[in-house]
Amino acid sequence: MERENKIPKITLVGAGPGDPELLTLKGLKALQSADVVLYDALVGEELLNFVPAHATKVYVGKRSGEHSYSQDAVNRLMVDYALNFEHVVRLKGGDPFVFGRGYEELAYATKQGIKVQVIPGISSAIGVPGLQQIPVTHRGLSESFWVITGTTASGEVSQDIYHAALSNATVVILMGLKKLPEIVAIFKQAAKEDLPVAIIEKGSTNAEKVIVGNVATIVEKSKTNTVGAPAILVFGEVVSLHANYAAIIQSYVSVTGE
Repeated sequence: MERENKIPKITLVGAGPGDPELLTLKGLKALQSADVVLYDALVGEELLNFVPAHATKVYVGKRSGEHSYSQDAVNRLMVDYALNFEHVVRLKGGDPFVFGRGYEELAYATKQGIKVQVIPGISSAIGVPGLQQIPVTHRGLSESFWVITGTTASGEVSQDIYHAALSNATVVILMGLKKLPEIVAIFKQAAKEDLPVAIIEKGSTNAEKVIVGNVATIVEKSKTNTVGAPAILVFGEVVSLHANYAAIIQSYVSVTGE
């Protein structure tokens, strides 16, 4: 009888880029009141320590080549759990509305008559460069920034990258590591061979790796240093502010004699 009086609700929570301490206070409170948590692959599992002992934890992560649930299945699970257990927290890496398909989940649940709350998270697009002291905007270097997916739903490089490469803006590309040679070719076509570039793998975590170079060198550097996913790409003059950039470029000039 008690269960019948409960009102189903769903909270979409952005977990941030990986470091559990980057979860917002409001996100923490949502986890502490959850009856069910559906969590993604890029969510730091330490966050599950904040979930009540009685709560059900369900991994619904999706990675390239090893999808555990389709988006439709996640939508249905989320609603079914809310109807049966009351409060579902949908815990998503980064921010739910930055390439997180958060609005698709919100729309599906709302259509089923379930109340949805959104708690934003720190997006890796801004937070990860910031942790490396790379600002996405900086007076005199960049007045704006683009955040673009490296690979579209069709598996192609986003057409927006062609437009972004022609601008003076900082260009942050998510899910683009596999397309790095194609993306670099676009910047070369825009005569940006000297543009600084950073690749940040597993940003904000203990396994973080940072590679800094420029458009002319970054593909070779990524191979030499064996960079893997998840990683973000940052193209822009702001990367020159990274502590290692000047030394790396000087080393390159010394070796090539340019």
